Order: sequence, then C-alpha cells, then structure tokens
Amino acid sequence: MIFEPWIGAGVLIATAATDAAYVKFTASVVSKRPLSAANWSGIWYMLSSFAVISYTNNWVYVGFAIVGSWIGAYVTLKYFHHEPGHPPAPLKPPA
Repeated sequence: MIFEPWIGAGVLIATAATDAAYVKFTASVVSKRPLSAANWSGIWYMLSSFAVISYTNNWVYVGFAIVGSWIGAYVTLKYFHHEPGHPPAPLKPPA
C-alpha cells in the first residue's frame, strides 16, 4: 500500500468537518430545532463518506481520521459553543 499525503490531509480535513457538523447536529437536537438538525445531519453524512471511502482502502488513514475527528469536535466546542441563556433569578418577596 502506498501512502498519499494529500489523501491523508483530505481525510483529516473531512473528519474535522464531520465532527464539527456532528456537534452542530447534536446542539440542534438538544435545542429541538428540527430543520437545523436535519440540515446538519445531511452535511454530517455527506462529509463522512469521503473519509470512510478513503481510509477503508488503507488503514494508515484511520490515524488521520482520529486526529481530524478530535480537532473538529474540540475546535467547534471551544470556539463556537455558546452557553445557554440562564433565566433571571426569582424576585425576592417584599419585606
């Protein structure tokens, strides 16, 4: 088997984007936004197809998929995760 650096880079990028889409999909599901969840789900599967097809022919690409997956999830949660809004504290009764 021959290692192709460009395929490895492509797998890394595809899995990073796949995990970013998965994180956004999960956030949409938790937020109960069905249209957004459906859109992210479609994007997630489209992106994952490149990585799966690429690394199934050469096990070396699995390492790139693992690293890309980690990068995608970490970067998405670190830089694009917004804390949910907290409701204001209840008012104190008049004394």
